[in-house]
Amino acid sequence: MQLLFLVDDTDSILTLGASVLEEEFRVLTMSSAVKMFTILEKKQPDLIVMDIEMPEMNGYEAIAKLKENPEWKDIPVLFLTGFIDETVQNRIKELGAVGVLGKQEISTELLSKVKDLI
Repeated sequence: MQLLFLVDDTDSILTLGASVLEEEFRVLTMSSAVKMFTILEKKQPDLIVMDIEMPEMNGYEAIAKLKENPEWKDIPVLFLTGFIDETVQNRIKELGAVGVLGKQEISTELLSKVKDLI
């Protein structure tokens, strides 16, 4: 079974996202990008689903750090955010993310989006 990391600083998003994805994937949830990097030292996921706006290290900073590491640079990243506009779309493309999904779409679109990406 494929492993996904779900990274968000909001417990309700972690709970909802995990409940949707656990039907078909193994899901590890973590409340920050800093925690994600600690876990990456031991396990590598097939996909990272990550919030953009987080304390300590935001999603943009986290994907930049991922891309700098040869062992992690090819892990696909799908961003979650509460607001998507052209600036967000352009920024995630520049950084090499595979897509973005609005948090309001988690219950309806997350599973199919993840299946398309893996």
